[in-house]
Amino acid sequence: MTAPVKSAPRSDLEQAKKDAYDPVFRRIAVPSFASPIDERQHRKQRLAGAFRIFAAFGFSEGVAGHITARDPEFTDTFWVNPFGMHFGQIRARDLIRVDREGNVVEGEGPLNVSAFAIHAAIHEARPEVVAAAHAHSIYGKAWSAVGRLLDPITQDACAFYEDHIFFDDARVLITEASEGVELARCLGPHKAAILRNHGLLTVGQTVEEAVWWFVAMERCCQAQFLAESVCKPLQIDSSNARAARAVNGTPFIGWFQCQPLWDHIVRAQPDLLK
Repeated sequence: MTAPVKSAPRSDLEQAKKDAYDPVFRRIAVPSFASPIDERQHRKQRLAGAFRIFAAFGFSEGVAGHITARDPEFTDTFWVNPFGMHFGQIRARDLIRVDREGNVVEGEGPLNVSAFAIHAAIHEARPEVVAAAHAHSIYGKAWSAVGRLLDPITQDACAFYEDHIFFDDARVLITEASEGVELARCLGPHKAAILRNHGLLTVGQTVEEAVWWFVAMERCCQAQFLAESVCKPLQIDSSNARAARAVNGTPFIGWFQCQPLWDHIVRAQPDLLK
């Protein structure tokens, strides 16, 4: 008789999953820069690319939506899209830099008051956050009306397990600094928020990370709608959800997952770099 196979302890399984990726990831690193000037240009180009990626996914809707990137030198300021410009047309040189008072200190174009209220508070509360993204995507805003967190029904959804919040504010519009402060307080240390009757918000230590979490979260909303339209979905248990998040929910993985999107958009639309 064949002896039953014993399962490895949970900690060993988590480590084994991480080790499986290490040979590849050890050869890949988030870029570093010799000067803030070089890093600023990098962030602005990635930010312009982020808007093009959002446009390609259909996340643009009228004048709604904004993505920000903290300036690497003047860290109490951030770069953002000028209000009213289509995501699909934004280039690095079109971005505007905004200070903590809401003044445009570099670039030309109007500032979205909601963008300032939301992002200024998050950048102030979270020094490690380089970028934050918000848009009125279809499935994200539909799920925001359901009034629930995402469930761990797929390994992709596990990236958000115990790492996102539901911002239950009936006012919906966020235009005042105090409202942004409350959102930042509720977000706490997490990577994402579902804003009641509004949409999704994600943050990251790089522009690419924030972008990837938004794309992934939008897809997870869509997947949950599809699954629930058929039956009550199977859920991944807590220990396995946490183990999956330890692999596919880290800042590095968020950055890495976005690299194919960046490569594709910059090859198709190189004018965004200008």
